[in-house]
Amino acid sequence: MSSIAQQLMHNRLFSQVYERLWRPTFTRLFSLGGSGTADFDKALTAYLSRPGERLILDVACGPGNYTRKLADGLRGDGRCIGIDFSPSMLTQAARTNATGRASYIRADAHATPFADNTFDTVTCLAALYLIPDPLPVIDELVRVTRPGGEVVIFTSVATELTTLPGVRPLTEMSGYRIFGKHEIVDRLHTAGADHVEQTITGQGQYVLAVKPG
Repeated sequence: MSSIAQQLMHNRLFSQVYERLWRPTFTRLFSLGGSGTADFDKALTAYLSRPGERLILDVACGPGNYTRKLADGLRGDGRCIGIDFSPSMLTQAARTNATGRASYIRADAHATPFADNTFDTVTCLAALYLIPDPLPVIDELVRVTRPGGEVVIFTSVATELTTLPGVRPLTEMSGYRIFGKHEIVDRLHTAGADHVEQTITGQGQYVLAVKPG
């Protein structure tokens, strides 16, 4: 049976309001009403959208907000491909975030339709906590990253607040997963990444890793 989160992601109306209302509110909640997470997110997006000729994969791209921003900085033959499993999210992405350097494909994050060592940068931003069986997705992120390329993840993390009694059963029922502090970092190392850097801000974590060259 699909979780509440999965059902929402396939809902046409939800896909239309996701970027304008839901995601900004959710990001604010990560910092308990503050701006720490949003500030880090802004800086990271600026870094990822820096000018250059790169091939980028945006996994679980939703309506394509990140995909479009990352594509806007590309030059030459640079391109950003967004993949998502939700047809309604992809329809919204094509409608609101279409650009010459961005493409959208329906695909399962557990088995992306790309060869090993393909992309300069692979991102999974504000999505991993909603994907069923998410840890194998991390293996896939590393697999399709070229040697010397980077993997970038933003997701949840266990904190004093999220480990309070009653919080975890509620989040699990909704389909939202809270990752242990070392869970993402350890899985990246196991998948073969190194130079793994983790930044915890509020109730979220940003993890950047490099695939050895």
